[in-house]
Amino acid sequence: MHNLLVTGGAGFIGSNYVHYVLAHHPDYYVVVYDKLTYAGNLDNLKDVADDPRYAFVQGDICDAAKVRETLRAHSIDTVVNFAAETHVDRSLTEPGSFILTDVYGTHVLLEAAKELKLERYHQVSTDEVYGQVLEGAASESSPIATRSPYAASKAGGDLLVLAYFTSFGLPVTITRGSNNIGPYQYPEKVVPVWVTNAIDDKPLPVYGDGLQMRDYQYVEDHCAGIDVVLHQGVLGEAYNLGTGSETCNIDMANIILDLLNKPRSLIQHITDRPGHDRRYALDVTKIRGLGWQSQYTFQQALEKTVRWYQQNEWWWRKIKSGELYRDYYQKHYAGREVK
Repeated sequence: MHNLLVTGGAGFIGSNYVHYVLAHHPDYYVVVYDKLTYAGNLDNLKDVADDPRYAFVQGDICDAAKVRETLRAHSIDTVVNFAAETHVDRSLTEPGSFILTDVYGTHVLLEAAKELKLERYHQVSTDEVYGQVLEGAASESSPIATRSPYAASKAGGDLLVLAYFTSFGLPVTITRGSNNIGPYQYPEKVVPVWVTNAIDDKPLPVYGDGLQMRDYQYVEDHCAGIDVVLHQGVLGEAYNLGTGSETCNIDMANIILDLLNKPRSLIQHITDRPGHDRRYALDVTKIRGLGWQSQYTFQQALEKTVRWYQQNEWWWRKIKSGELYRDYYQKHYAGREVK
């Protein structure tokens, strides 16, 4: 593996992974392939734009001809697929786009990888394929039990990947990550929404009672885990990636406000979203068997994230001031306050 195609590489986790690869593999060449939807942002890759080991191609993973053209033009031997529609809230109002990108787009990439006999295909997935885990922790052998169109679309992609391994011998691996926090996360996800709202003394919208439990990992830890699986993982296997510890959302909101010296009165409870999973929890024993473990505690990860948004208002203010973002925010949060 030397020539990597990172699909969705202008998004949050994808761009962080590009930074990770270029920093840790000096002999690797990375091509970012991204459609540049609302969440894809070349500002995320601004500091590597002049690196001779990096190239960018704008394209849709559903465009089979463009995918093959890119793979051939750059002599790609490995695909790492981050390209996906990822926000649960959006999947409740426009599920079709999730099925198209997350399932059909994955199929297009797999077909190209099979046809061109690539060395490795890696699928970046999510813990949400296991559904809510009310007790214990989900292992890689736990049932798929999706509860949102987003989770179902990611599960569909995973199953296709495994089918191509079994049916065609395609060399594949999968990682299923817990919630990520860190630089360049589009401010529709909970942490950047809360941090940037708090900076501006605006309310922090909290779904329901805020007692939903999540495992929040720092994005750099996630990228390191993906890289370990890509290089050392067993073909045809999935690996869970997370810290193995949990935090409830309301506690996280309070910590963010404390870090920013803002009053807790900014918390605003809103009506819960339909089918909101109460708890996710991952058993990460398998990935630790490859020598990986998270380097950041939740507190460290959250503080690094908060400070990044404080120091990089240039990045998020132009997003939040745009009409597209304002329309989204109004559509999803207006009029839902719990009286």
